[in-house]
Amino acid sequence: MAFNTNTDIWIAGAFAAFTVDLLVYPLDTLKTRIQSPDYKKLYTENGRASRALFRGLYQGIGSIILVTLPSSGAFFTTYEALKYTLNDAVPPNSTLYMPQPVINAISSGGAELVSCAILTPAEVIKQNAQVAQKTIKGVGPTLSVLKEFRRHPFRLWSGYTALAGRNLPFTAMQFPVFEHLKSHFMEKRRRQKGAEVDGIFERASITSMSAGIAGSGAAWITTPIDVIKTRMMLAAGNRGQTVENKNIGTLLTEGLSSKSSKGIWETAKEVGQTDGLRGFFRGAALRAVWTAVGSGLYLGVYEGGRFYLEDARKSKEEKNHIMPKDWSSVQVGVGRSRSQGEAIKKSGWQDDSK
Repeated sequence: MAFNTNTDIWIAGAFAAFTVDLLVYPLDTLKTRIQSPDYKKLYTENGRASRALFRGLYQGIGSIILVTLPSSGAFFTTYEALKYTLNDAVPPNSTLYMPQPVINAISSGGAELVSCAILTPAEVIKQNAQVAQKTIKGVGPTLSVLKEFRRHPFRLWSGYTALAGRNLPFTAMQFPVFEHLKSHFMEKRRRQKGAEVDGIFERASITSMSAGIAGSGAAWITTPIDVIKTRMMLAAGNRGQTVENKNIGTLLTEGLSSKSSKGIWETAKEVGQTDGLRGFFRGAALRAVWTAVGSGLYLGVYEGGRFYLEDARKSKEEKNHIMPKDWSSVQVGVGRSRSQGEAIKKSGWQDDSK
């Protein structure tokens, strides 16, 4: 981190998000459709998946790419800043002891709160576009969904509490395990090589593997709140829904409060009544696979990009310094002449005998 700037972290995080969105977005669309309350009605025929389930798998990708870039940059900037601030404030030998997994969990949790506030509108647009069956003539799914929110733009922040409620435990579980696995695999590789792991591709590969393992487990466990989040965001796009005039701050903490909208507990109760316990884990296997691939690519590309930028900045810094940085090897003053092998005599005012 000595040679990384906030700009480096933003660029690495944004590039990672862009790469993942392009590659694994179809799996996210499938997961959203499977969790939709209208899944059986719209995407099945005779108890089996219909062709409609696999049609238009990139619907809504424009909105999520546009907003994921700043949200991912905000996440990694906040995460790195909190992690290093807490590590500096609570050194290993201090009287105030805080385990590293706790530091990682706090840092990732704080980063998620910032990221979710930016990401929620895009998530609402994306998920409604993913299940859009009819669109306005000559207009794509994303713009069609946006027109639905034109009169009530604050509805775009509905589901923030559910999104944060899913992402906070997810990152709190994923990042401590991820950091532990990464350190374990790095140390194992270091012992095999007999040297530090400094190759960008090698570091990115280890990071990707660690993130995939940690992410898949966390994704499976947090699937119930993901189902609730999906239902709430899809409900926000329903036509005819009315919303009281509220500011964004109120919506972030309370969500929608109209008669036609439902909060987290009401939505959870509805899922339980209609689908039972199995309904809370609808799409869990797909989400675990999607998250393993997505998290592996996401953090792997981020780590590779961050160290690439760090190496480039480090090389540039070293080239710009003509004089050596380490002055301990430079001898000045009274001593033996390196060219003649003789002792340099003291000046008259330095003679101790006088």
